[in-house]
Parts: sequence; structure tokens; C-alpha cells
Amino acid sequence: MNDVIRIIGIDPGSAVTGWGVVDSAGSTLTYVASGVIDARAGAAHSEKLAKIFVGLNGVMAEYGPAEAAVEETFVNASPRDALVLGQARGVALLAPAALGLEVAEYAANTVKKSVVGRGHADKRQVQTMVKVLLPKCGSPKADEADALAVAICHAHHRTVQKRIAS
Repeated sequence: MNDVIRIIGIDPGSAVTGWGVVDSAGSTLTYVASGVIDARAGAAHSEKLAKIFVGLNGVMAEYGPAEAAVEETFVNASPRDALVLGQARGVALLAPAALGLEVAEYAANTVKKSVVGRGHADKRQVQTMVKVLLPKCGSPKADEADALAVAICHAHHRTVQKRIAS
């Protein structure tokens, strides 16, 4: 019997951070929960980062993941936008690491290729495949689907990495 590993996937954003929790037992994935942390309210930037941190800590306290995976960010915007997004990503890396979780990072193209089969899939394709792979997730919002895709990607990659290591 395969051990069940609970994984949280995080799609960091400076306005909306998606999170998704799945259980992985070998090649079997089970949807646990997903949602978003909405930090768009007119608060100061530091308050938005704190809201992301507190929100992720609450999710992890409730669902108790054993491992975490965070999507690397790709920004085609201004240097300021890249910095702001990088800070949100830093919080997304810090929150699980501060709880002692192993944190993996995956490029967006790797996540898309793992879930859809194409590294340049669009958001709608990712949402559709997440619904196919995790039918109990219903119709997740784009940021939730992206976070669940990160968790799915990690579940697939961690299994391969474990086989290579042994």
C-alpha cells in the first residue's frame, strides 16, 4: 500500500494567491481543498504580504500538508511589478518552510506540461485538465486551478524523484 502524502500547491500573486491541497498515494490523486487568499483590498503592501502569510498559515494549520510546491513566477511586466510579485512569492516560500515543510519550486511551463501535456497551455486548458484529474474540485477559479496544478505537478515529480533516488 502506498503512503498518502498531503501536498499544498501555491500559485503566488501580489493580489490573489491561489492554494490547493491534494493527497497523493502513488499515482492516485485525491482533491482535499482549494481556495484563494485575496489581498486586493486597499491596504499597504506590507499588509497585503502579511495577509498572504497569515492566510497560508491558516490553510496549512487546517489541512496539515507534509510537502509544499510553489510556482516560479514569469513576469513580462515592469521591474516594479516583478519586484512586488517576487515579494509575494517570497512569502509563499517562507510560510511552509517556516513550518518545516519541504518546499519544491516548479516553472510555469513544467506545471502546464505535467497537467496538460503542453508547456504553453492557457489558463482555460489548465482549469479543464485539473477538473478532469480532480473531479471533486468542482469548477475552481483560475488561481485555485493553477495552485492545484502545482500540487499535481509536484505529486508526479516527487514520485519520479523518489524512484531515481532509490
